[in-house]
Amino acid sequence: MRSNLIYDAVDTVTNRYLLCQVVSKATRRFHKPTTRVQDTVNEVLVRVGGAHEAEEVITVPGNKVAEPQRRAA
Repeated sequence: MRSNLIYDAVDTVTNRYLLCQVVSKATRRFHKPTTRVQDTVNEVLVRVGGAHEAEEVITVPGNKVAEPQRRAA
């Protein structure tokens, strides 16, 4: 189920807002027109959740989690 994938991904990216941004951007990049969007989202969540085990955690120098930047409208 997708909820299990989300819980694994939250262990990697603790900021839920940042997790949504990462998943949405990765889904747009990895999506292929011949596949379902749901399958692409699940694949991205598996990759993000597995990044913790592969030591590929998203960080900024100084061991801080990357914070999203606000843009003017």
